[in-house]
Amino acid sequence: MPHLPTPQRTRLNHAVRRGLFAGLLAASPLAIIPVALAQQPAASEQTHTYAIPSGPLDQALNRFASEAGILLSVDAQLTAGKHSPGLDGSYSVDEGLARLLAGTGLRASSNDGNYALEVAVDNGDALELESITVTGAQLGATTEGTGSYTTGSTSTATRMNLSPRETPQSVTVITRQRIEDQDLTNLNEVVQNTPGLTLRRTGPERSSYYARGFSLDNIMYDGLPTSLDSSQVSQDLLSADMAMYDRVEVVRGATGLMQGAGNPSAAINLIRKRPTREFQASIEGGMGTWDRYRTEVDVSGPLNDSGSVRGRMVTAYQTGNSFRDTLENERTLFYGIMEADLNDSTTLTLSASRQQDNNNGNGWTGIPVGFDGSDLHLSRSTSLSNDWEYWDKTSTSAYAALEHVLDNGWKLNLSATRTWADLDMLGTYILGRTATKTHDQFVGAGHYRETQNSFDAYASGPFRLMDRDHELVVGASHRRVLFDGDVPYNILLNSNIDIHNWDSGATPKPESQDKYDWQNTNAKLNSFYATTRLSLADPLKLILGSRLDWYENNTSAPYKGAAGDSPELKVTRHVTKYAGLIYDLDEHHSVYASYTDIFKPQSYVDASRNVIAPITGKNYELGIKGEYFDGTLNASAAIFQIDQENRAKSITDTDLCPSYPTSLCYEAAGKVRSKGIELELQGQLTPNWQLAAGYTFAEAKYHKDTKPENEGRLFDTDIPRHLFKMSTSYTLPGQFNQWRVGASLYHQNRIYNKNTTYMIEQDGYTLMDFMLGFKPTERIDARLNLNNAFDKKYYNSLSSSVTVPSNVYGDPRNLMLSVKYKF
Repeated sequence: MPHLPTPQRTRLNHAVRRGLFAGLLAASPLAIIPVALAQQPAASEQTHTYAIPSGPLDQALNRFASEAGILLSVDAQLTAGKHSPGLDGSYSVDEGLARLLAGTGLRASSNDGNYALEVAVDNGDALELESITVTGAQLGATTEGTGSYTTGSTSTATRMNLSPRETPQSVTVITRQRIEDQDLTNLNEVVQNTPGLTLRRTGPERSSYYARGFSLDNIMYDGLPTSLDSSQVSQDLLSADMAMYDRVEVVRGATGLMQGAGNPSAAINLIRKRPTREFQASIEGGMGTWDRYRTEVDVSGPLNDSGSVRGRMVTAYQTGNSFRDTLENERTLFYGIMEADLNDSTTLTLSASRQQDNNNGNGWTGIPVGFDGSDLHLSRSTSLSNDWEYWDKTSTSAYAALEHVLDNGWKLNLSATRTWADLDMLGTYILGRTATKTHDQFVGAGHYRETQNSFDAYASGPFRLMDRDHELVVGASHRRVLFDGDVPYNILLNSNIDIHNWDSGATPKPESQDKYDWQNTNAKLNSFYATTRLSLADPLKLILGSRLDWYENNTSAPYKGAAGDSPELKVTRHVTKYAGLIYDLDEHHSVYASYTDIFKPQSYVDASRNVIAPITGKNYELGIKGEYFDGTLNASAAIFQIDQENRAKSITDTDLCPSYPTSLCYEAAGKVRSKGIELELQGQLTPNWQLAAGYTFAEAKYHKDTKPENEGRLFDTDIPRHLFKMSTSYTLPGQFNQWRVGASLYHQNRIYNKNTTYMIEQDGYTLMDFMLGFKPTERIDARLNLNNAFDKKYYNSLSSSVTVPSNVYGDPRNLMLSVKYKF
C-alpha cells in the first residue's frame, strides 16, 4: 500500500512551493502583484462564461476544451454524426460538459483533472458507464503537455479562436513538443523547420525571413506586432530564445488584418508560456559539439491555496564556441509571468523578460566568392574576423493583459507590450575590388537603441441574426517605434588581405572613435478593425474583416543635414480587407477560398515631390483541409497567387522630373506576382507516431518594373522555390516504450545570383537530422540530437554580389545531448 503524506507534510509542501515562487519572483517586476487574493473555488468548480453555438458535437467539445483549459479524451466514433445543443452562459467544467452532451447518450468522467467521454448504458435499474478506449484527445490552443505536433485552435489569422480547419489560410503551428524533440532553441531554427518559410543570413548573426517570395517585416508576440524593418537593430530581435514560448503560430500570405503595414509574406506569432494551476517544475541540461552547454529551469504553479494567483519563471543560460574560427557566444534569458483571477470573470496577466546575447569574434559579413562568382571552396571554419570584435545585444520586454468575460458570452481584452532593444558592436566587413581582384577590410562600430510599443483593445463574442449564431470581433490598436543610432565613420583597416591565410590575432584593436548621430526614426500606426464569422448554413461559414490604418514615419539622418532626411511618410485611412468562405464537405473535410491584403508605405517621391502611394499586397487562395482523430491530425492543400502592386517605378521620361539628374522621380506602377502551392500534414498518425511535413512551391516574378528586361524574370533568385520539410517522432511499443526515435529532413532547390560578369550559385541539397530519446522514469527524459547527420557542406545563404561577401556556411554535423528532470 503506498504511503500517504500526512497533513503536516502536505502543508509543508505547499509552503515550500509558495516560498520558492516568492523568492524567484521577488526581484522581478511581477512582485507588484499581491500574492494573496480572496479564496476561489477549485479549478473544476470555477464558472466561466461560454457562447458555443449548437452544431456538430466534436466541434462544440473542441471549442469548450480550448476555452475551459482542459484535456478531454474521446473516441472519434463516439461523436461522429452527433449534435450538441451548444452552451450559452456561466458554467463550471462539469456543468458545461453535461449540457453540451445532453441528449447524446454520452457522459464525461474526470480523473485528476483530465476528462474522458464514456457511453451511458441503461441496464433497466440504474444508469451505468461503459468505458471506451481512448483514440485521441481534444486539443486546445496550448500545446505544452499534449505531446502533439498540432494544436486545436489558433487566433493569428483573425483574432478568433479557430481550428486550423476553420481558418481560410495556410496555417502551421510549431508546438512545444516539436521544439523539444528537434532541440529548436531559437527562432532562427524554428523558421528553418517551418514549411514555406526561408531563413537567409547576411552574416553569422544577421538573419532575415521569407515566405511566398517576400520578406517578413513583423514578428508578433501574443498577437501584438513588432516591426522588423524600421531600423538596423530590429533584425537582431529575431534570435528569440524558445525556452519561454509554448508554441509558434505561422499564417502564410498577406496578414494585414492582424499586422497593419508589411509585406504579403506571413505572420509569425510567438505565444508565451502561461502559469499552470498545478505545481510543475523542471531542470534541463545539455552539452554538445563545439563546447556548447545549455541549462533551462522552468517552475510554474499556484501562489495561493485556491490557485487564483499563479506564477511561472523560466531561465536559460547557454555558452559555446562555433565551427567558425574566433566565434564565441553567451546567452542569458529570464522570463517571469503571473496571472491573477480578480474575480470569476476577470483575469490580469503581467510578465517581463530579458534576453542578453554576447557574441565575440563576430563580423558583419560572410566569406567571399571568386570575382566570376565561383565557389572558392574555403574551409567551413573560415572566419575573416578579428578576435577583438564583438556583437552584444539586449532585449527587454514587459507585457500586460486584462480579460473580462461578460454574462452574455462577450469578452473584453486589453493588452500592451513594450520592448527595449540595445545593440553595441565593433566589427569588420569585407569589400571586394573588381578592378584589382583584391579584398579590403573595413572596421565599423555602432550603438543602436530602439523602443517599440504595441497596444491592443478588442471585444469578441456571439450574436444572433436570422435565427443563426455568429461571432464578431471589434478592436483598436496602436504601435510606435523609436530608434536612435550612433556610429563612427568607417575606416580602412587592412588592404589586400589574404583570405586563404587569415590571422585573427594579427591586427590590433583600433582605438575607439567618437560616434555621430546617424539615424533617428519615429514611426507610429493607429488602427481600428472588425472581423465577423457568419454562419450562412450549417456547413457554410463566411469570415469578413476590415482594418482602417493611419501611418506616420519621420526618419532623419542628422549627420547629413536636412538633405539626409527622408520625406515624411503619411498614410491616412488606408483600408485593409479580409474575406474567407469555408464549406464543410463532410465531418472531416472543408474547402475554402480567401482574399487578404496588406499595405506597405514607401518613401519614393513623384514629379511633384509627393510621396507615392503605398505598396499593396493582395493574396488569393483556394484550398482544402482535413481534420482527423478529433483534430489531432490536420492536413491541408492550397494554391495561391499574390500580387504586390504599386512598387516604386522610375519615370521613363526624365523631362517630367524637375529634379533630374540630381534625383529620379517615381510612380507607383511596379508589380511582382507570386504563384504557388502548399501541401501540409501535421499531427498524430497513431498514438505513438507524430508527423509534421510540408511541401511548398512559390515562384515570384516581375510583372512590371523600371527595367523592362526584368519583366518575366524571378524576383529574388536566391530564395528557393521548392521546399520540403519533415519532422517525425515514434515511441516504440510494448516493453520498449521508454524509447523514442525521430528524424527530420530538409530539401531545397538550386539558388543563384548573377549579372553579366558573374554567376554565384548553389545546387539543391538535402539535410537529415536524427533524434533518440530515452525516458527511464516519468521524471527523467534524455535526448540525443544528431544534426546534419551526413555532414552536407552547403551555404545557408549566398552573396548577392562579388563585392560584398555574404556566403554563410550552414552548420556541419554536430551532436547535442540533453537531460531533463521533472519535479
